[in-house]
Amino acid sequence: MERSKQECETTLSTTYLIAVAIIAIASLLLLVMKFKWPAFVALIAVSIATGLAAGIPTEEVIGTAVAGMGGTLGSVAILVGLGAMLGGAIEKSGGAEVITEAFSRKFGRERIGVALLVASAFVAIPIFFDVGFIILVPIIFSFAKAAGYHSPAIIGMPVAVLMVFIHNCVPPHPGIVGTTALLHGSLGMVTIVGLILSIPVGFAVHFLFKRINKQEFAMTPEVELRYQETLEADPEHPRATLTLEDGTVVRRPSAGLVIFSILLPIAMITCGTIGALIFDKGSIGYKTTQFLGSSQFALLFSTILAFYLLGVARGFSTATISKLMDDAVGPAAIVILVTGAGGVFAKVLTESGVGKAVSDLLLSTGLPIFFLAFLIATVFKVAQGSGTVASLAAAGLVQDAVLQGGYSQIQVALILAAIGMGSVALSHINDSGFWIATKFMGLSVRDGLRTWSVGATVGGWLGMIIISILWLIV
Repeated sequence: MERSKQECETTLSTTYLIAVAIIAIASLLLLVMKFKWPAFVALIAVSIATGLAAGIPTEEVIGTAVAGMGGTLGSVAILVGLGAMLGGAIEKSGGAEVITEAFSRKFGRERIGVALLVASAFVAIPIFFDVGFIILVPIIFSFAKAAGYHSPAIIGMPVAVLMVFIHNCVPPHPGIVGTTALLHGSLGMVTIVGLILSIPVGFAVHFLFKRINKQEFAMTPEVELRYQETLEADPEHPRATLTLEDGTVVRRPSAGLVIFSILLPIAMITCGTIGALIFDKGSIGYKTTQFLGSSQFALLFSTILAFYLLGVARGFSTATISKLMDDAVGPAAIVILVTGAGGVFAKVLTESGVGKAVSDLLLSTGLPIFFLAFLIATVFKVAQGSGTVASLAAAGLVQDAVLQGGYSQIQVALILAAIGMGSVALSHINDSGFWIATKFMGLSVRDGLRTWSVGATVGGWLGMIIISILWLIV
């Protein structure tokens, strides 16, 4: 029987929308990779062009873009901004060094690599990867020297891989926060899943690099010279004070205080998530836990507390600690804008019908939605390098399928975690993290691919295997 005219038109419309999606993705990658456009500008431009091509009325395209930006940044800007300020307080107070020294004392000199790996996991939760890793570089050098390693990369590269994994998969970092907003997930549930996945990935990275590090890594001359001049660390006699740029001497916080500052917002958000499960909606317990455990309030409260406990109480003037925390927001600004632009892309895909056409096509393959999300994020990661852009693009393409699929919050959290895994896996030379890690450790491009790229890929795929098992259970 011949198909009806309406069926033919529907098929043609779907085919056209799929073609629009393919051209939009190709254009986005071309602008970012070939023509080196800023990701923010490229996302906005491609979003508007996609909306026009997909049939959104001319007079409504800009309004749709604004709605996408506002809807995403409504939650993301607060979280990323406060997270950056909390990270700034921990960074500038010397918290990263304090944690590293404490764990090194706890684990002992012979297990310095494990100590740094555990310490870096705590540092990576509130502090952006590039900032956090650069802070740890001098510590990595001095502790590697104390352990007698021929290269700082032996303990530095596993630290880098675990830190970037946490950056891409654990709130309050922008990529995972932005995708959570797009897929209407529970930030508390996403945080719990991300932290759980970080544990086996940390073990895997440790044992993987024990094997990789049996090889000799040649250092670049400038890093080798710096490494030879590095003084050995002595965690048994840590510095009690810190001298600021203006000459002010302040007291460094205790390791317990720093860890408390990092874990407090996570604990509050987790309480909110648990409260939603055990209390009846409308009850006092439910209302209280949802307020205190909301991610925005948890980070606000923790940031204010850090202002005093890590700043004023340690000898910082209020003006100084305020400026240091304000300065920490600077690097986050462009990331916030890119995250918002990702929201614009997702909004246009949804309003134009392109998102539904793509979702229907993806679901017709028979593959689980979480695995499709992982593959899409991986493709974007390999193609253009940015984990944040890869996550947001993938979330935009599966958004319609997720929102219309009737998934539980734990399933949505697993889908978001899968996107995070894809934004880590197969990282290579177009990823800024690759260059930060390899250059500071003095590695060649070849050795960077053998260490960073292998570690990131193993971490991403191991995470996917665990997500697949959890998906069957939930």
